[in-house]
Amino acid sequence: MFGCLAIYIEGKTVLILREKPTYPSDNGVWLATTEEHHASLRAEFPHLRSIGLLGKKITGWQVLPSDAADFEEAALRVCDLVLARDPRIGKVPGSRRKSIRINQKTAAKRKASGGRSG
Repeated sequence: MFGCLAIYIEGKTVLILREKPTYPSDNGVWLATTEEHHASLRAEFPHLRSIGLLGKKITGWQVLPSDAADFEEAALRVCDLVLARDPRIGKVPGSRRKSIRINQKTAAKRKASGGRSG
């Protein structure tokens, strides 16, 4: 996922692990969550914040920055929450049905025209 490692559990994206030279302040563990859970998660993880490279002041995705003093301890605690199926962490990925339907229509048109495009 975007050159990062995404972690899924039961059909939900729960975490993304990022270590890249661009936007190094956003390297670390990304949590898939929603704005309604930010306050409760920040109470447990004071270094948690929105991801800058996404271009919005507040994002659903939150990052535990890898340069935080308590990064390893916090990352392990997040893993415990994920394993416990904490409802604050995890998002079902968006549907790709529209693009699948478009591709099926394109394939049907090509088949009907004998494989010619256009």
